[in-house]
Amino acid sequence: MPNALFNVPKAINEPVYSYAPGTPERTRLLSTYERMLGEQVDIPMFIGGKEIRTGELRDCRPPHDHQRVIGRYHWGTKEHVEQAVDAALAAHASWSSMPWFERAGIFLRAADLVSGPYRATINAATMLAQSKTVHQAEIDAACEFADFLRFNVQFMTEIYAQQPESSPGVWNRMEYRALEGFVLAITPFNFTAIAGNLPSAPALMGNVAVWKPADAQIYSAWVIMEIFRKAGLPEGVINLVYADGPAVGDVVFKHPDFAGLHFTGSTGVFKHLWKEIGTNIDRYKAYPRIVGETGGKDFVLAHPSADALEVATSLSRGAFEFQGQKCSAASRAYVPASIWPAVKAKLVEDVKSFTMGSPGDPSNFITAVIDERSFDKIVSFIDYAKGREDVELIVGGGHDKSKGYFVEPTVVVTTNPHFRTMCEEIFGPFLTIFVYEDSAWSETLDLINRTSEYALTGAVFSRDRYAVDEATRRLSFAAGNFYVNDKPTGAVVGQQPFGGARGSGTNDKAGSVLNLLRWVSPRTIKETLVPPADYRYPFLGN
Repeated sequence: MPNALFNVPKAINEPVYSYAPGTPERTRLLSTYERMLGEQVDIPMFIGGKEIRTGELRDCRPPHDHQRVIGRYHWGTKEHVEQAVDAALAAHASWSSMPWFERAGIFLRAADLVSGPYRATINAATMLAQSKTVHQAEIDAACEFADFLRFNVQFMTEIYAQQPESSPGVWNRMEYRALEGFVLAITPFNFTAIAGNLPSAPALMGNVAVWKPADAQIYSAWVIMEIFRKAGLPEGVINLVYADGPAVGDVVFKHPDFAGLHFTGSTGVFKHLWKEIGTNIDRYKAYPRIVGETGGKDFVLAHPSADALEVATSLSRGAFEFQGQKCSAASRAYVPASIWPAVKAKLVEDVKSFTMGSPGDPSNFITAVIDERSFDKIVSFIDYAKGREDVELIVGGGHDKSKGYFVEPTVVVTTNPHFRTMCEEIFGPFLTIFVYEDSAWSETLDLINRTSEYALTGAVFSRDRYAVDEATRRLSFAAGNFYVNDKPTGAVVGQQPFGGARGSGTNDKAGSVLNLLRWVSPRTIKETLVPPADYRYPFLGN
């Protein structure tokens, strides 16, 4: 072990490329996209450092061109999950005892691979598999993922530096051990960065992981795993499996060495997994850590003093970037009657100007939703809203899945603040607006706070600082990430740690020390420098 206290490179947010016409990064990315679009890659699982091929193949198809196959992945079984758990546990001793700076070096190298030679590849994979535009892929797959890797290394050193005080004659120390066992990471389709962060954050802290990505994100997950391997991640530290959820759960949640769940996905699934863990609690060596970021019904609230154009722009971007498939996407809005005509005019104008199509054409602002199941769910909400007297559809509502899963950005206005689409998560390009009387500002704050089970993100727009202060205070539990005069999306690692409470998760704030603290088990070490040689205390004297 080197006799030195090392400083890691200071984490700085990865600059976002513009991909403006004529830039080299635009040319590079689009050529990579076209090349990958024309290929059919073979995607194995990765267990114990080995590529596992089962021969049971399933297709990767772009949501915007679902007749095309860009890859086939090997589907696993319960036995493969068992192998992944065994491989993780076999790697635990050597990985958890590896010096922290060696672990740091692996993930710092991975960050530079993401932002450097793999940038076009991981962005193109995200465009293909998840139908993200050039810009949305860049801020996610390249920049946010690299940010997670770099900032987590810095946060790790900050945690390790937290040491207790020592009294005279005593040296107190705190070590931050890895959890005893393995962590299960279940990752969503919508963010490549989240998919990479959920297994790697615990791994950075010395843990081993079994990683199950969403089926629609397997293509991008394969690229992530290639990067980790290129960076030198040892065998068995992160094991990537593709299998049915029940098959994974039947192995993992009954295993005595299950140590934690790192999850992003639906609220319903998370509650089910929590119940499974509770049911099996007597099986485990230790109480598992349960960390989850789940659903959202995110709001934008405009005060009568708000600028109408700013409100409209926050809605067009916040509700419809990446087709509204962000946990943080604006899904309900509360607009005062006095500025509503101006907000409506600008919002309708913006939405009608959106171009929709393949992410391979950078002029498109809207692409496809992730799959047919999502398409059908969103369309069912559109059809439901169209048939109601207390709702007016002001723009959008069209849809077509003949070539890709395309749903027009849709905005409805309701006179019922408890209308179904004001309360339920849709996870698509659908925005519901309630217009309130200017005099009902205070009542509207109460309405927002009690309408939804979720509490992920929210925004207030106002030029009246008293109103901003009131909204911030009274909505303190309505959103884990609260925005003032900004859309409720776009949290940046190291700047706005992300997570919500209530039905939106455990609020363990990905992109901060708070999340990494969940993946360590501290141990206090007290060393007495000159131990006593007589049991007698002074008070025993005559």
